[in-house]
Amino acid sequence: MAKPINRLSGEEIELVRESSLLVGKTLAEVGRVIAPGVTTGELDRLAETFIRDSGGIPGFKGLYGCPSTVLVSVNEEVVHGLPGKRVLKEGDVASVDCGVLMNGFYGDSAYTFMVGEVAPEVQALLAVTKECLALGIAQAVANQRTGDIGFAIQRHAEAHGYGVVRELVGHGVGRKLHEAPEVPNYGRRGHGARLTEGMVIAIEPMITMGAKDVRQLEDGWTVVTRDGSPSAHFEHTIAIGHGKAEVLSTFSYIEDVLKERGMAVV
Repeated sequence: MAKPINRLSGEEIELVRESSLLVGKTLAEVGRVIAPGVTTGELDRLAETFIRDSGGIPGFKGLYGCPSTVLVSVNEEVVHGLPGKRVLKEGDVASVDCGVLMNGFYGDSAYTFMVGEVAPEVQALLAVTKECLALGIAQAVANQRTGDIGFAIQRHAEAHGYGVVRELVGHGVGRKLHEAPEVPNYGRRGHGARLTEGMVIAIEPMITMGAKDVRQLEDGWTVVTRDGSPSAHFEHTIAIGHGKAEVLSTFSYIEDVLKERGMAVV
């Protein structure tokens, strides 16, 4: 039996927005320090301190046994990379996924950072993945279906020769971090759960430079590409509306910081 899909009131959506904006500000703080020589564990500690100092609770830490505030996935790691002693190197790309719980509601967003000078073909992967997110969001309006979102993402990624991960999907967001419906990054137009006003979902393309196949490492968390190819991941939390989705999270804080630092933005 399909899980019931929650629909939020306008006031509840504003609370999701507050949590989501704190996620964006937290990722901006990560963007202030991310550089060659920094460890993924340092990013995690910074994020936790910032969230708590801002009145929020790390949304991931302790959930399903997650030991960290952020998940940092480097290069061939698609998602769920556990932060620790790994030192970031020149040319790496690192997806940083973060959730916040505040006022009873979650926010969820992810951004893939470039560490120093990144190969042009990897920059292109990031740019297309970000475009996939925008195309998916454009389909997230009332009376469309989750398959319309997935179709738009899949078509754009595969047109550039990239793989679309099947095993990991977007999801509803609200009083729980992961709610119905699932939002795959592939699909058929006109199929899947119907979107209605008041639904809040996270759309999160996970796109690989090579094949779509992935595997999980022995840590029980980190998911990597089977062929070792780089992967990119961008995520927004959005509210379904009529005619246009309302993006509740933001990349603007992150990208303002990156521009201040003179870093490239895809």
